[in-house]
Amino acid sequence: MTGPVTHRKTSARREAAGVLADGTAVDAVVLTNANGVSARILSYGATLQALIAPDAHGRLADVVLGHDDVAGYERTRAFFGSTIGRYANRIAGGHFTLDGTSYQLEQNNGPNTLHGGPGAFDQAIWDIADIDPEIGDDTEASVTLTHLSPDGEGGFPGEVRASVRYALDADNNLSITMTATTSRPTVIAMTNHALFNLSGLDRAGDGAPQGAMRHRLTIPAAAFTPVDADLIPTGDLRPVAGTVFDFRAGRILSDGLRDGTEAQIVIGRGYDHNFVLDKGLTAQPQLAAVLEDPASGRRLDVLTTEPGLQLYTANASDGRNIGKQGTLYRMGDGIALEPQKFPDTPNQPAFGSARLDPGQTYRHVMIYRLSTVRHLDR
Repeated sequence: MTGPVTHRKTSARREAAGVLADGTAVDAVVLTNANGVSARILSYGATLQALIAPDAHGRLADVVLGHDDVAGYERTRAFFGSTIGRYANRIAGGHFTLDGTSYQLEQNNGPNTLHGGPGAFDQAIWDIADIDPEIGDDTEASVTLTHLSPDGEGGFPGEVRASVRYALDADNNLSITMTATTSRPTVIAMTNHALFNLSGLDRAGDGAPQGAMRHRLTIPAAAFTPVDADLIPTGDLRPVAGTVFDFRAGRILSDGLRDGTEAQIVIGRGYDHNFVLDKGLTAQPQLAAVLEDPASGRRLDVLTTEPGLQLYTANASDGRNIGKQGTLYRMGDGIALEPQKFPDTPNQPAFGSARLDPGQTYRHVMIYRLSTVRHLDR
């Protein structure tokens, strides 16, 4: 399918997006609504490459970190906007046991397996299975991408068929629905790894050169999961009250980011922690976070069906990763709000279950809801 597909208020357009080093072609699908909001999704990694949103004055800007071309994503694996799987976040020692069988995964984060290990979902070429303006519903356009992960890939058991559907509606909701089935018992936890700077990524934009750490963040979570020196959860559910992890009433990110008296901030070199959402695991997406930028007036609500939310302040960005418009990304230039199962759940039964059996369907629905608030700076 080529060319625009328009259905009154929303549209979906497929276009070429370049080639990888081996010559493999990558395509993109751009979803757009009448408000000027648009999302560009790459077949490489089922990646959210761009998300264009208006500020309080109606000015449009890209609000997600990433690269201008596919070569950047291939060259520097920073997970910008990627679909993460088979397992989002860390599995301790790259190891887990299921039904008495021990599985050793490929390790890519010291002794641990991070975001599925080497060659995971974020580095795969996904098939664009469907581009749909939702016939009979003129307020939504979508693209569905699929990927087959063979049995044993990365050390994980089971042939997994995964699907990601991005849908943009007329109310500025970008919903992401992730599903998976398996041929053998396995573990699954998928998410999207977008890093946001609501000031916009133009280096001349309001607040953008200062990164995202002046954003105000609210997370409805009374507890978080503290980590050890390898960023693996200790198993505790620690109350946030009285700590820099208390975002229940909203707080500016930079207020706690450099607090050297908080051991968890020192370990993570900032925030890199899972929050225990008060809502828990839900059948329908419920609120997990609110991010607001006083400079631009942009607001992002994150909703999810999953029980956890990983807050990450781009602590590994050190100026060596060249992003959009030639910008050198540094610590704090973006913030990731990753809905997911708790890290290391396969090794910590008290956290719940990440198990998927044949005949079952894993399903995670998350929503990025864009809006504006009163412009505070002008």
